[in-house]
This record gives sequence, structure tokens and C-alpha cells, in this order.
Amino acid sequence: MNAGKNAVTRSGIVLLCGLILSGFTGSPLSALGTVYGGTGPVTAGQIGGLKPVNKEQAAKPAVDPVPQIIRAVSASVVGIIGKASGESGGPDDRYNLTHGSGIIVKADGWIITNAHVMEGLQNAVVVTSDGKSYNITDTYMDEVSDLALIKIAAKSLKPAKFAASPAGLQVGEKVIAIGTPISFSLRNSATVGVISGLNRSVDAAYRLIQSDTAINPGNSGGPLVNMKGEVLGVNSLKFAAVGVENMGFSIPADTVQYIMNQLLKYGEVRRPSLGVELEESWPVIVGLPTQEPLTVTKVVTAEARKAGIAEGDALYAIDGHRVASLVDINEWFKQYKPGAVVKLLMQSDGDIVARSLVLGQGDPLVNTEEAEVDGDDQAEE
Repeated sequence: MNAGKNAVTRSGIVLLCGLILSGFTGSPLSALGTVYGGTGPVTAGQIGGLKPVNKEQAAKPAVDPVPQIIRAVSASVVGIIGKASGESGGPDDRYNLTHGSGIIVKADGWIITNAHVMEGLQNAVVVTSDGKSYNITDTYMDEVSDLALIKIAAKSLKPAKFAASPAGLQVGEKVIAIGTPISFSLRNSATVGVISGLNRSVDAAYRLIQSDTAINPGNSGGPLVNMKGEVLGVNSLKFAAVGVENMGFSIPADTVQYIMNQLLKYGEVRRPSLGVELEESWPVIVGLPTQEPLTVTKVVTAEARKAGIAEGDALYAIDGHRVASLVDINEWFKQYKPGAVVKLLMQSDGDIVARSLVLGQGDPLVNTEEAEVDGDDQAEE
């Protein structure tokens, strides 16, 4: 489902329990997990130097950081609205609009959002958290990653802070989603949840973060934020079906940075390509753990043929890195550029062989298997 627009047309997903002790008198202490023997009074030295807690302090509730985080990050979140291409005219045509969300990444007006938010969007306007409206001057899209970079003529904006790496993320970690769900009048709405899963492969070229934060059409392009106020990812998809609840997916910050840096530098994403078409094994397709190789179904480029790759060959590893899925390859290739030479471990005619291949440039390998996507009444965000 396309979480980014009210109307989505593309197919595919689918689209502390603490114990405070005060007023120690003379009884043995065991409540802290350590039993002190003897019958005499407990001294400060016996309890590690702990001091009694003032009753007034003990009754004071802990401050919830969520409201403060939302206030801080909301200044970096925008709403994007425009008219979808192909809509017919009519007396109520001015209300026939679609919208999404975006994240300010540079103070001089650069904003990251989803490609499906911008696709076909006409006369688009960006509205910042202070209510100011701006026309979009530049748009760069990458449909493979479902990310787009847009520019507005603004200065002194507040860029969001992106998390450096997803490596430290944990399932169960609290997160916040901010965006513009359902109606453009609901800009900077926030929902709270937890990370439900990591490294998910769902109708995407790269791995995604799964969370149970409530996200709806219009949230697409908005941030998924941690308790440090850092952007963990860009909200992009959700499952929507009868009996399915709170299954949203976000593009991780490292992938966002990878795509954004190339769009800023080249105006496009220059990806390396193996020059072959590959088919995943049955266990990968159904989600079973496996190290079965991928099968070459077509040799596309001269470089691949020159390397000795043939239809029916099996690919096990790239530069010693085991790959079992198309997403594995796309993730691994984020550190390569076209023209780089890689070593492929393959099986050909029953023999294990090593192939040396010069990477070309082109679209990465994307799984063409499609599931249900969210549209107006389906589930992609």
C-alpha cells in the first residue's frame, strides 16, 4: 500500500520496574537482590552507599520524552500536496488532490520523500510546520528505492538528524512516526509504537524496518524517529487487509543516505549491475532460511558473457559475501560503483568456479513477485 498518497495506484506489497527503598530502620535488606546476613542495622556501606530517597522525589513521575521529541522533529517534517495526473476535470476538480509527507535534509530547501508521493504529482506545494507554502523547483526520483529528492526556495530550515547506522536497532525499541495521514489538515500527526522487525524484504529492492506505529495514506515520506530524536527511516509501505493491523515499513536511514547522496551528486542513482537476470530459490520466495544459490536465467551484457557466465549457472557469493536473494545483492552493491571488478563464486555444469566480472551500470535486480499493495482501500503507505 502506498502510504504516501490518499490515492495509490501502483501495485505490489505488498505494496522498569524499579524498587525505591527509603527510611531504612533496622531490618535486614533483601529487596535489592542481595541478602545481608546478621540481625544488626543495615549501614550505608552494606548497601553500596545508597542513600534514602526523599518521599517527594519518589512520588514524582518520570518525564515522558515523547512530546519533546515530537516538538523537536516536527519542525523538520513537511506536507506535500498537489493534483494527481490523469484526473478528469469537473466542478469539484479543485478538491481532487493527493498528498504525502517529507523530511527536510538541508537548511537550503532540500527535502527527501517517497518517489510514489511525487510520481505524477502536478502543481505540487510544500507546506512547512510553520504554515509557509513553497513551490517545488527541482525533483529527482529513484523509483527502485521509492525515494525522491525535492527542492524548495527556502533558507534557514531545520534539517532532521539521521541515525548513523541501523546496526544498533533492536526489536521492541520505541519509535515515533510523524506525517500527514488521510487529510492534509492533519499535518504533523504523530503515532508511537515499537520496532516489530528488522531487515524485512517486502516488495522492495532494499531491506526495510517493520514497526507497529499507525501509519496511513499520506504518511509516506515522513520520518520514523527513535528516542534520541534521530530519523531511523522514511515511512513507505504498509500492509492493509481485513484482519491485518499495524504492519508498516520504513526505508532505513543508511539506504536513504546512499540514495540521497547520489541524487545530490548526479541527479540519478548510478548502480552497479551484474548484467544477468537471476531467479531466487523456492525457500527464499516463501521466506525460509536458506543459503541456496540464485540461478542465472538470462545473460544480458557482453561483460557477463565475457566473464563466462551462462544461463543455468548458480551464483553463491560475490567477493566472498554469500548471497541468497536479490535484496542481498542490492544491499551488498551499495558499496560498489559501476566499473568495479568483483569475484563471483558460481556453479557451472556441476563444477564450482570463480568468475571475474566488471560491473556495468543499470537497474539493480528487483524481485518481480508482487503481493497486495495499498491503494485507496488497500495497503501501501
